Amino acid sequence: MAKLSPRDIKRKINGIKNTQRITKAMKAVSAAKLRKAQALLYATRPYSNKLYELIEDLAIYIDRESHPLLEKREEKSVDLVIITADRGLAGAFNSNVIKTAWREIQRLKSEGKEVNLLLIGRKGVNFYKNKGFNIIEAYEDIYRDQVNLTYTAKVGGILASRFIDKKSDAVYLFNNELITSSTYETKIRKLLPLEPTASSKKLEEVSVYNIEPSKEEVLSSLLQRYINYQLFRALVESSTAEHSARMLAMDNATKNAGEAIRKWTIIFNKARQEAITTELIDIINAAEAIK
Repeated sequence: MAKLSPRDIKRKINGIKNTQRITKAMKAVSAAKLRKAQALLYATRPYSNKLYELIEDLAIYIDRESHPLLEKREEKSVDLVIITADRGLAGAFNSNVIKTAWREIQRLKSEGKEVNLLLIGRKGVNFYKNKGFNIIEAYEDIYRDQVNLTYTAKVGGILASRFIDKKSDAVYLFNNELITSSTYETKIRKLLPLEPTASSKKLEEVSVYNIEPSKEEVLSSLLQRYINYQLFRALVESSTAEHSARMLAMDNATKNAGEAIRKWTIIFNKARQEAITTELIDIINAAEAIK
C-alpha cells in the first residue's frame, strides 16, 4: 500500500468521524423505536397466551376431528412462514432466521416432503425467490406502516384455507423473538394444526363454560382469531428484536469507529513527526551546503 501523507490520513480520520456520527444517530433512533415497540410487544404477549389457554379449555370438550384446523395428519406437504426484516445493518438478525429456515427446509426435503414458503420481509424474499421453491406469497415493506390485524388476517386466511383444503398438512413459523432488551433468539413454532394439550391437572382446573351458539362455532371463531393473532405477535416480536439488533450493531460500529480513529490518529502523529523531521534534516543539509 502506498504511503499516505499526513493530509491523506487526516482526510481518512474525518471520514471515519462522519461515519461514527451516522452510526451514533442510528443507534439513538433504534433505541427510541425499541422502547415504542417493546410497549406494544408487552401488551401483545398476555392476550396471545390467554387466547391459547381459552382454546385449550374448549378443546377438551370437543373431538379434534370435529374441526379441520385441529386435524392432525401425516406431513407430506409443509408450509413455512419465514419472517425477516426489510433492511439490513442489524448484525446477524436476518441471516439467523434465513439459515435456520434453510436447515429445516433441507431436512424436510431429505424426508421427501413438499415445502412451500410464505415470505414476509425483503431480506427473506431476496434470498429465497431464486432458489426454485414454491412461494405462496411474498410480502415486502410491511413495516413501513404499523403492523395491524387487517394484514395478518389476510395472511392467516391464506394459511388456514390451504390447510383446510389439504394443500398443506402443517404450518411452521420462523421468526426472531426478543428475550431481553439486548438479546434475541430465532424461534420455530408450529402454527397448524393446533395441538392443545389437556393434562389430568388441567382437566381438574378447567372452568365449565356455558357457550352460545355452540362450542364448535365459538371454537372455530377462536381458532381463526388465534392464527391471525399469532402472526401479528410474530411480526411484533420480529420488529422489536430488529430494533434491538440494529441498536447493538450501531453501538458496536460506533465503538469500532472510535478504535479506528485512535489508531489512525497515532499513525497521523507519527507521519507528521516524520515529515517535520525530514524537513529539519533538509534545512540542516541546506545550511551545511551553504557553508
